[in-house]
Amino acid sequence: MNEENKLAIFQGKQIRKIFHNEEWWFSVIDLINALEISMDARNYWKVLKSRLIQEGSDQTVTNCNQLKLMAVDGKYRKTDCANTETALRIIQSIPSPKAEPFKLWLAQIGYERVKEIEDPELASQRARQIYKAKGYSDAWIEKRMRSIAVREELTDEWKQRGVKEGKEYSILTAEISKATFGMTPSEYKHHKNLKRENLRDHMSDLELIFSMLGEAATTELARKNDAQGFKENKKVARVGGEIAGKARLDLESKISQSIISKENYLPKSEGKKLSKTRKEKQKSV
Repeated sequence: MNEENKLAIFQGKQIRKIFHNEEWWFSVIDLINALEISMDARNYWKVLKSRLIQEGSDQTVTNCNQLKLMAVDGKYRKTDCANTETALRIIQSIPSPKAEPFKLWLAQIGYERVKEIEDPELASQRARQIYKAKGYSDAWIEKRMRSIAVREELTDEWKQRGVKEGKEYSILTAEISKATFGMTPSEYKHHKNLKRENLRDHMSDLELIFSMLGEAATTELARKNDAQGFKENKKVARVGGEIAGKARLDLESKISQSIISKENYLPKSEGKKLSKTRKEKQKSV
């Protein structure tokens, strides 16, 4: 199977998965087989879909895309696939003892999320702990947390100015990135050989700083010019990115090297250690 068509292991059972639209999608039939709740997984899924629709959970069913996965005979056939969120939702709907660990975990995650909504500082603390565990330095973590705050301030500004979340946010972000680094976020991820990883988690100190500069400049310009709607904010985003881009080029001319790197920010020894840990976890999943 190629790099984007792999197997996951759950309860000793193989589950086909495919990387699609920047995230992993899992075979629903394989998930049901892994839970060993029916001799006929396909029929069980058909009945379950009908029940979910009757319960008003039609969005769960809608999120199941028909994607081509390798069958037992080696041929690729379309089968219902669910992303991680939908897969967990389906598991919640299945009365199986093997699904209980997942249900308990989801309940804990839900509880933690409610607490974080009540006290956002908890989310910040959890993020710091995760980055620390991955091997990032305290100095880098501070910049990363600051970049998150700058990003949130910008998106809040866009929301107030009539920019729609989702596609329009992505387009404006691409405008800033293109003007700052000469690449859109997707191009930047390709440059760093990243797939589903978060781009900014793989940026160096300077890459993060110029990302923040472009977004902070865009926020201030939007306020100064009272930009309204998508079109006006797109122009502002380009100018904000250009400000950061000019500053980047000026620094690069002074230090005689590009700050744009193909490397992961983590030191090589820590990066290898983290990669090894990920592989070990994948084998045990």
